[in-house]
Parts: sequence; C-alpha cells; structure tokens
Amino acid sequence: MSTQLESAAPVQATASKYLTVELDGESYGIEVLKVREIVRLQPITPVPQLPAFCRGVINLRGRVVPVTDLRRRFGLKDSTTERTCIVVVRLQLEGRPSVAMGLVVDAVEEVVNVTAEDTEPTPDFGVAIESTYIRAMAKIKGKVKALLDIDRVFEAAREVSVTS
Repeated sequence: MSTQLESAAPVQATASKYLTVELDGESYGIEVLKVREIVRLQPITPVPQLPAFCRGVINLRGRVVPVTDLRRRFGLKDSTTERTCIVVVRLQLEGRPSVAMGLVVDAVEEVVNVTAEDTEPTPDFGVAIESTYIRAMAKIKGKVKALLDIDRVFEAAREVSVTS
C-alpha cells in the first residue's frame, strides 16, 4: 500500500542568503547578514572557567573577540585541518547590545540563496534534544543543510552555563 507524505509548509522566515560552513562533514547555514568576516585560525588565548565550547579570545585588529568552537558546542570531537577557520558573526543576545563572536568551523563552503520553498521546519526527532537553535532545514543542491539561528545557539548556551 502506497502512502503519500504531506509536505510541510515552507518556513517563511528563512528566505535569505546563507553562508554554509562545514562541521564534521555536515553543512550548516548561517545567515549572511550576521557574518562580519572570515579569518584564518590563529592562536586563541584561553580564559579560565569558561564552558569547554568557549575556546577563549583573539586579538582581531586591536579588538578582543571571544571565540567559540561550534564542534564542541554541538558535542563533536575536536579536529583541525588546513581549512579550519574563524567566522566572525554579530550576535544579538536578548537584553544586551550586539556583540562580535568568532566561531571556529572546519571549513567555509559557499554563500547560497535559500528560498522559502527550499525550507521545511525542523522535524520532530521523537526524542528530547535541543533543536531550538535550528531555524529550519533547507534542501540545497540535493542535500539537506541545517539553517542555524546563531543568536539562539548562544542564548541556549548561556542558559546552560547559568543553570549548571
């Protein structure tokens, strides 16, 4: 017996341009309007008593910028290659002025235009997982990429570190 699956309605809020980055062989999208620049991996000065995913700070042209490792934030094993880099984004955390944050990623892939028709809501995985920082899932060039709400990635992290 053949059953036809209903397709979910497109997620309207995600139509935009996204910078796709690689983490552990998977692709994630970060809204281009949040991205300030991409820099080579450089020495990161550790800061005591930060959560493990917070690597420390870098000196970026005279400005101190905190750096988070997205591999660690998502519970992946550490890995560095010649393509590992830092994507500097502008975060807007609730109740605070916007702040620059460096994100260590395995590689930068490309900028893609994502339309509402290319997206679907984050599916229910049937288990209790934290997925509020995934804005939507996008079908791009035959592959599925998670579109991140980068502000929520850090709001959720802040909630975890405050309650721990």
